Amino acid sequence: IGKEPTPNPSQEGNRVVGVKCIRMELGEPDSSGRKKPVPIKGSEFVIDVDIVIPAIGQASDLSWLRINSTKWGTIEVDPETLSASHEGIFAGGDAVTGPAFVVDAIKAGHVAAESIDRYLRGIDLKHGRRKKLADAVKDVPLDGIGKMPRQKMPEMDVKKRIDGCSAEVALGFTEDAARAEAQRCLSCGICSECYECERVCQAKAVDHTQTEQIEEIVVGGIVLASGVETIPPQVREEYGYGYYPNVVTSLEFERYLSASGPTTGHVARPSDHKEPRKVAWIQCVGSRDEERKYCSSVCCMYATKEAIIAKEHAKGLEPTIFFMDIRAFGKGFDSYYERAKNEYGVRYVRCMVSTVKEDPATNNLIILYVSSSGELIEEEFDMVVLSVGLKPSPKIKELADKLGVNLNQYGFCTTAVTTPINTSKPGIFVCGASSEPKDIPETVMQASGAAACIGELLFDVRGKEIIHKNYPPELDVSNQEPRVGVFVCRCGINIAGVVDVPGVAGYASSLPGVVCVEEKIYVCSQDSQGLIQEKIREHNLNRVVVASCTPRTHERLFQDTIQEAGLNKYLFEMANVRDQCSWVHQGSPQAATEKAKELVRMAVARAALLEPLYTTKMNVTRRALVIGGGLSGMTAALSLAEQGFDVELVEREAQLGGNLKALHFTLNGFDPQEHLRQLVNEVKNHSLIKVHLASEVVSVSGHVGHFESRIANCELRIEEIKHGVVIVATGGVESKPVEYLYGQGERVITQRELEENLADPRSAIRDPRSVVMIQCVGSRDEQRPYCSRICCSQAIKNALKLKEINPETKVYILYRDIRTYGFREEYYYKAREAGVVFIRYDVDKKPEVRSQKWKMESGKWKVESQNLSEPRNQLEVEVFDPILGMNVVLSADMLVLAPAIVSYPENERLAPLLKVTLNQDRFFLEAHMKLRPVDFATEGMFLCGLAHSPKDISESIVQSLSAAGRAATILAKDYLDVGGVVSWIDQNKCVVCLTCIRMCPYDVPFINNNGAAEIEPAKCQGCGICASECPAKAIELMHYKDNQVMAKVDAMFCEGCN
Repeated sequence: IGKEPTPNPSQEGNRVVGVKCIRMELGEPDSSGRKKPVPIKGSEFVIDVDIVIPAIGQASDLSWLRINSTKWGTIEVDPETLSASHEGIFAGGDAVTGPAFVVDAIKAGHVAAESIDRYLRGIDLKHGRRKKLADAVKDVPLDGIGKMPRQKMPEMDVKKRIDGCSAEVALGFTEDAARAEAQRCLSCGICSECYECERVCQAKAVDHTQTEQIEEIVVGGIVLASGVETIPPQVREEYGYGYYPNVVTSLEFERYLSASGPTTGHVARPSDHKEPRKVAWIQCVGSRDEERKYCSSVCCMYATKEAIIAKEHAKGLEPTIFFMDIRAFGKGFDSYYERAKNEYGVRYVRCMVSTVKEDPATNNLIILYVSSSGELIEEEFDMVVLSVGLKPSPKIKELADKLGVNLNQYGFCTTAVTTPINTSKPGIFVCGASSEPKDIPETVMQASGAAACIGELLFDVRGKEIIHKNYPPELDVSNQEPRVGVFVCRCGINIAGVVDVPGVAGYASSLPGVVCVEEKIYVCSQDSQGLIQEKIREHNLNRVVVASCTPRTHERLFQDTIQEAGLNKYLFEMANVRDQCSWVHQGSPQAATEKAKELVRMAVARAALLEPLYTTKMNVTRRALVIGGGLSGMTAALSLAEQGFDVELVEREAQLGGNLKALHFTLNGFDPQEHLRQLVNEVKNHSLIKVHLASEVVSVSGHVGHFESRIANCELRIEEIKHGVVIVATGGVESKPVEYLYGQGERVITQRELEENLADPRSAIRDPRSVVMIQCVGSRDEQRPYCSRICCSQAIKNALKLKEINPETKVYILYRDIRTYGFREEYYYKAREAGVVFIRYDVDKKPEVRSQKWKMESGKWKVESQNLSEPRNQLEVEVFDPILGMNVVLSADMLVLAPAIVSYPENERLAPLLKVTLNQDRFFLEAHMKLRPVDFATEGMFLCGLAHSPKDISESIVQSLSAAGRAATILAKDYLDVGGVVSWIDQNKCVVCLTCIRMCPYDVPFINNNGAAEIEPAKCQGCGICASECPAKAIELMHYKDNQVMAKVDAMFCEGCN
């Protein structure tokens, strides 16, 4: 710095030996105002060198062009079009910008090319050009993002470089190092307009010429379902995510377990791709901490699920889950948790892991934690999985501001207890995890509930915006020989990346009956659907086979496509070459191709025997029967009535309300009794709701859309009603404890009884000095292996109420796991801050309760009385405290038990009446736990509330709205299509063996007046069990007849067909 080389280097003969330099100093300012460097006389010196490399500059000679230039000697152009001052001359690159980067020159070439094209075609140079890139890149929010170290680039050894090796010095990253380095990316870049995405997109879906369009849509309601994202694991830097390759998130591990994941379902360590032996899960990463005082609700169960699946994939694997509380509160969750422990050997360790370290020699991970006995333990694992929590997307704030919707401190939509789907803005509803972290069943229920709320809002315009599709007259193919068209899909590289698609198409053309074969990039695209219809007309096709992905998602689309061309939709068959070939045989392209050929051969053989099938229209009785007049039943009835449907509400008791009559306050201060009064008033005064009190359903017959039921009142008068759907909301009851001295005196009561006393200002036991609460009384045991879900929240609610009445009251809660999921966790914090003492106990060390009076006799204390009814007797609870490592004895004025919530006894009578099923815990069994959580397997019947499983007020309301939403999908129709894929009985073959009646899970077959079995098409679900079991072969399942199925089997084993 401050030195300038002189023109002539120092030489010895023809060899350069040095560079002559002279020192410089700043002189007087020049015309631009800057000081100009000038040489210092006599300061010359020589720098010894062997080689001199001149770094020359560049300048443009523009003297021959009659165009304007800048003061820097570069060409002056329009920055948007690159047009110079002379018409028809365009410029770019260094001649305009001066020395710059290659990518800048490439961009200028693209811009100039478009300008020249427009100029030559006489088009305005600026109108409608590609959207200009953003002027600046917005800073990426770094909240919650931990620093990740840069991967060090391996370099060639210095000795090799000195020896004259001409190879690259930087040796490049390994694959794992490259992945780790890529994970450091904050995605802060913007599109560089390279257009590679346009070039590689086979569907031609990318178009850089598109401009932003603002579209106004008139709607009557909005549903916000923006979902959540996982919390970045870097919030717990001590766990080493990003530093240690074998520390992964639960979502990443889930992908490892997937057949379509990076390891095709094989459990492997990222560092060396070896199968791990010991895998640890660390719970509550990012939630239940000071920043996010809520529970993410799903982590305990997905960690348990992953541990079980990993154990199934790798038999020798030893899974360990480190947790604070296992929150298996959902229906069937606790049984699943117990099965993980007892059948799969999943080890659960209750602790908070302090740190994770790596052994650099093996890449194994060392977890440091304190055991329940207080011992500091170091344990080594092959992998660590971080069970990350859930948080709203950062973009939800912007969306909420636009919609005028309030968010809570964590960024979730705020809702109220009685309106858990309504946001703060009327007409805008929320569902799924946008309002609170939740599992799949609750998410699905809220989605249907949101649809019901929209239905209430828009019932008077229902059906007015529907455009019914008109199909052409159906072609009669009954007497034609099979003419099969086969359409093979490449699915981009999803199929074509493994399967030889042209080879499969060529093979298909050689099969009997095939007259047309086409190969397309995406058969499901709109253009390809048009091609299928065109080929049907061109080749007179009467059967169509598509070899592509799964019929679960695309069969209905292709059936609709051929129906638009005049073919019966049942003259269609699919070969699933994606799921069954390319996905599962990625490493064996030849085997995948041969299997694809076999699947196509089988599909063609079956398609040749397919027959047209038809459905008939059946009118719908637009009335609902709701059984149960508690919170859930009334909510469902009112929602259906608000949607414009008649409702018959049947309640066994003499008044409405159910369990809600016993609830007086909630965690957040809501008044249930006020809501009960308002709800009962609305139900009784609604013109479309007829209430049957002190009544019960005595018989139900019929099928979806048209049921007939008989209702008997307390005077045994029978009323017959016709209805299209049934909603079961019979509720549940609090069990009566048989332990801990319950029933022997007034000082041992249940949580519900305590709540009633706390709500009564006249109660004598409203202000005790000390209270001990025992959780899980009669639940989570062999008799009732399920969690009653609400007990922990109920105990904390009552404990906080006791503290509110008298802060000096001592409150102890003896628990197995505190299950305050979601935002209920905040009240767990508040209870501890208020001085409530929580003591954990294990099921094999349950608390002991005794009531006794002591007296001094001969200098020793002796028990005088053990009668709890004696008011002077002392109530004591002895429990082992795992933190103290010893038994503690608690003196209590009152002992409060949290008994199990059990199913309503009436369920045992109703289940066979409705032909629905109870689970092992005698709650009603839904059709699918996750995907159809409020549907019965019997079509047209739904359930909600405690009849399904234990739940709180908000959850009962959500589920009842969900049931109403599902019921409305039937009641809103003028008719139902019945028939198609259903079983049919040849009554001439029927021997009345009753096998079909015994085997049908839906109770559909019956013996008709002719003394033969018959199947009602409206009730048949098309499962085919009756057809497979019938010993007389009198039953056939339409679309899956014996000859059709056997043709497929024969084609699979056909020799010489290749």
